[in-house]
Amino acid sequence: MPAWLIWIILAVALGVAEALTLTFVLGLVAVAALVAGLLGAIGLPVVVQIIGFAATSAAGIILVRPIMQRQMRREPDARSGTAALIGRSGVVLQEVDGDKGLIKLSGEEWSARCIDEDLVIPIGAHVDVMEIDGATAVVYPREALPESHTPEP
Repeated sequence: MPAWLIWIILAVALGVAEALTLTFVLGLVAVAALVAGLLGAIGLPVVVQIIGFAATSAAGIILVRPIMQRQMRREPDARSGTAALIGRSGVVLQEVDGDKGLIKLSGEEWSARCIDEDLVIPIGAHVDVMEIDGATAVVYPREALPESHTPEP
């Protein structure tokens, strides 16, 4: 069996192993084996094939793998679902306190409660969504509330 065919079989086996493990190392080594197989297919000696395999493997692991890992760790650019509502502004439709209330958020009515249980947010006030707890928006007033809406100590 010619050496180039062994390199190609090795490349296929490493490619399958990469698909099962997703480590990014085996795939890069599979590419290096493919390069070595192509070098052998064009008639270069085994020593050149081994040097091509080693150089391609090293270049892939040193240069390409860190870039791939960085991309995999990156946060998605667009938030969706309830995560997209965090940080948005809403308007109070029913007085919001530490237990209950109603706001208009992104064109929809949401049940709401204030993150500060001692505050009562009046109708018409603008609030920022701090988190989503189930189907309830946990909010905080955007502007300082008038003294009449903060409870006495």
